[in-house]
Amino acid sequence: MKALVTGGEGGIGRALRARLEREGFDVESLDLTNGFDVASPEAWERVGPVDVACLNAGVLTGDLTYANYRRAVGVNVDGIVLGVLRLREVMDGGAIVATASLAGLTAAPADPVYTLTKHAVVGFVRAIAPQLAPVRLNAVCPGYVDTSMVDFERESIAERGVPLLAPAEVADAMWLAVTAARSGECWFVQPGRPPEPFRFPRLPGPRA
Repeated sequence: MKALVTGGEGGIGRALRARLEREGFDVESLDLTNGFDVASPEAWERVGPVDVACLNAGVLTGDLTYANYRRAVGVNVDGIVLGVLRLREVMDGGAIVATASLAGLTAAPADPVYTLTKHAVVGFVRAIAPQLAPVRLNAVCPGYVDTSMVDFERESIAERGVPLLAPAEVADAMWLAVTAARSGECWFVQPGRPPEPFRFPRLPGPRA
């Protein structure tokens, strides 16, 4: 069995790889550190069929400049969309899991562009999943995870008493999403709670 993980050299990526390897997969790490740019269509053209794909690469925005905005959208949004476009061509079954965030389910004022990108991932997963059958597509939406990505606000998080997730907890949620029979779901991941699909509120209907 084959799997791939984008952003596979980061904290969450390494945990995803370890979990998949434990489940018996031969896992390929696609990461900028080993020459794979998720925002490059040409890079995705070289990707072959797998049984499981974790589209996990992601970045924070940093200072809100045009260059940082484009970088965040390129990695966080294009990296998902381009991955799905390629994988739907080469997979005839199996599962894709996109790493979104709780910032895709609510507002995260500390990084508005990151919030924008993760809302985009959640919307894309929910909208395109029915078109991908028999491939299943779901997302995981973790809260704060104990990786280098939270270093810039680690002190603030601690002062607020917010617990951090271990990367392995995100990997466990990923595996639940991989093995779920359903598609188009967004699994929230929070400390002390079992992961489960987020229940989106119903839109109010029209009035006659």
